[in-house]
Amino acid sequence: MQILLVEDDQSLANGLCKALRNEGFVTNHLAEGKAALHVVDVDPPDIVVLDLGLPDIDGLEVLKSIRRRDPALPVLILTARSSVDARVSGLDGGADDYLPKPFETPELIARLRVIERRLSTTRDRRIVAGHVSLDTVSQQAFLGDEPVDLPRREYMVLKSLMENIGKVQTRQQLENRLYAWGEEVASNAIEVHVHHLRKKLGNDLIKTVRGVGYTIRPS
Repeated sequence: MQILLVEDDQSLANGLCKALRNEGFVTNHLAEGKAALHVVDVDPPDIVVLDLGLPDIDGLEVLKSIRRRDPALPVLILTARSSVDARVSGLDGGADDYLPKPFETPELIARLRVIERRLSTTRDRRIVAGHVSLDTVSQQAFLGDEPVDLPRREYMVLKSLMENIGKVQTRQQLENRLYAWGEEVASNAIEVHVHHLRKKLGNDLIKTVRGVGYTIRPS
């Protein structure tokens, strides 16, 4: 699950990024609304955590712009504007949740988990490709009826490919699902994950598209 944190308080952002990454969220941080909208256009995250008091654009305007671009992208507002009117404005503007500052980090994580579960249930809970299936709620892979234990990043590679059956996922696209900006990534990291998946699930599932990336073809 990839989180985009839009927050201009650097110390708060640093602490939140560390906490969220420790919980298994791939977390990227920006301090300005215009940059966030650019990312939503070119490489949308799974969830946006949005502060309203940004230095360049009011957060509610960012929220409205996100909604015009992607009505389904979940947005959790994080702000010091804690009045009832402010909360109503945020929720009416299209926010999925609203957490006033100050807050406890475990509460933010719990609210993100709720959104994550809701995302899993709005898509097909079970994705099937040949003899391989994924339960996106329990985050469990199966080969036939037998569960297959996958480390988090192998599971995320498989999930990204199975959610896009018939489409090619480039190495860069897959890296973006697994690693935060600036995080050190070995040049062959995706190849290694795919190699391990093939050993566990069979060589026929994931196809290499030379010079482009990987795909799972429709049955």
